[in-house]
Amino acid sequence: MRINVQVLLLFSVFVVATCGLIYELVAGTLASYLLGDSVTQFSTIIGVYLFSMGIGSYLSKFFNRNLIAWFIQIEVLVALIGGFSSTLLFLLFDRVESFRLVLYMLVSLTGILVGLEIPLIMRILEGRFEFKDLVSKVFTFDYIGALLASIIFPLLLMPQLGILRTSFFFGLLNAAVALVLCFYFKSELRWPAYMKATCAGVIAALTFGFVASERILAFTESLTYPDKVVYATSSPYQRIVLTRNSHDFRLFLNGNLQFSSADEYRYHEALVHPGLNAIPNPKKVLVLGGGDGLAVREVLRYPEVEQVTLVDLDPEMTHIFSSHASLVKLNAESLLSPKVNVINADAFQWLRNNQEKFDFVVIDFPDPANYSIGKLYSNIFYRLLHASLTSQGMAVIQATSPFVAPKSYWCIINTLQAEGFAALPYHAHVPSFGDWGFVLVSPQATMALNDDYPEDLRFLNGDVFRQMQIFPKDMPPRQTEINKLNNQALVHYFEEEWAQYLN
Repeated sequence: MRINVQVLLLFSVFVVATCGLIYELVAGTLASYLLGDSVTQFSTIIGVYLFSMGIGSYLSKFFNRNLIAWFIQIEVLVALIGGFSSTLLFLLFDRVESFRLVLYMLVSLTGILVGLEIPLIMRILEGRFEFKDLVSKVFTFDYIGALLASIIFPLLLMPQLGILRTSFFFGLLNAAVALVLCFYFKSELRWPAYMKATCAGVIAALTFGFVASERILAFTESLTYPDKVVYATSSPYQRIVLTRNSHDFRLFLNGNLQFSSADEYRYHEALVHPGLNAIPNPKKVLVLGGGDGLAVREVLRYPEVEQVTLVDLDPEMTHIFSSHASLVKLNAESLLSPKVNVINADAFQWLRNNQEKFDFVVIDFPDPANYSIGKLYSNIFYRLLHASLTSQGMAVIQATSPFVAPKSYWCIINTLQAEGFAALPYHAHVPSFGDWGFVLVSPQATMALNDDYPEDLRFLNGDVFRQMQIFPKDMPPRQTEINKLNNQALVHYFEEEWAQYLN
């Protein structure tokens, strides 16, 4: 039974809209993974994409003959460029001087091609519908396709397929539509056999890419990381990569180093023990972030602790660190302890709904490199933290490098003090990261500290901690804005300071 031409072409509009928005979302996600600051990346990519679609729509007026042939060829080009875009971007990251230029060129090219398609389809359908029906039907299918893409991308595609396979899959959809049109309109094409062969070749290439996507990603990561990649996976939230050399493991999230097994004990001992050691008979401890279980490992050195609640957003992280043999050994099986309750949830929302009070809270979030993380360093978040502490409780926050990013570091401290906390800043040298900052806080005006640390610590004792409270002349306190949800001052400080340091 021959498909109605109007139905086929309107379905093509639906596929074009869905695939086009998917390519846009893939580019935005990749940019936020690789470049940080998801708000800026998505905003600029959406703007460039829509502008490029406008250019494509303008250029469509110069196509006057063989419109169906042009549409099929453009569909094949969209399939090829959109399908391979994420792979190309992964391969070129850190290997070209201006990655952003390549990124925006791909986004622009995809946008121009997609912008060409809708006007061409409308002109092909012209005469088959009244003008008002034509506009209504084309834009209805266009918007429905865009809605579908925006829903399934975060809920289905990223968790199930990952970013590379998503690109290849929708490239296949574009190419398949082009091949169907080749068969349907073969009498109107000058070289139908050639165009069918082209479509088939692109489908074969995209199918190979889809099947080999994990190997392709592993290859790109082997070029990116100096050490052997022993584990890599993508979660809905981040790319998780574990590397190994002769003397350490290293964990990277979205390309950023999180710890080295050679010196992580310095960081985690400095993070946990000064505060927890100062609390008489702590019973309940909350760890926010820290899905690697390394902070929990330090908490469990205190036998009087009866309950540890770990809240980490990514279930893939807590799964890896409770099942991978080398990582379970590194965190001393902390996530498998009967004292530990692992909750995979957004820390902001979880703390907002929390009704418990804790003796000690460890806040071990990634650095505030984007707005979604910056909210976890805001005055509103610290207000929720205040409500979750017992009257004699304490909390500790990792607070980036006071040497590289002094305004960022003191912004965190100033924000905590603005919410009524007494704050004790301190810092430690961690070889993999350099000089790193922490802040110990209490709802009480003063904090009584204790030198009686666990004997089996490798780095910390009372004398060392007293030295950690001394800041040299080149790291004095700074006056900063308070980090609020409506200004995210901390993210701006962080981006500015780290960009200057890395450049």
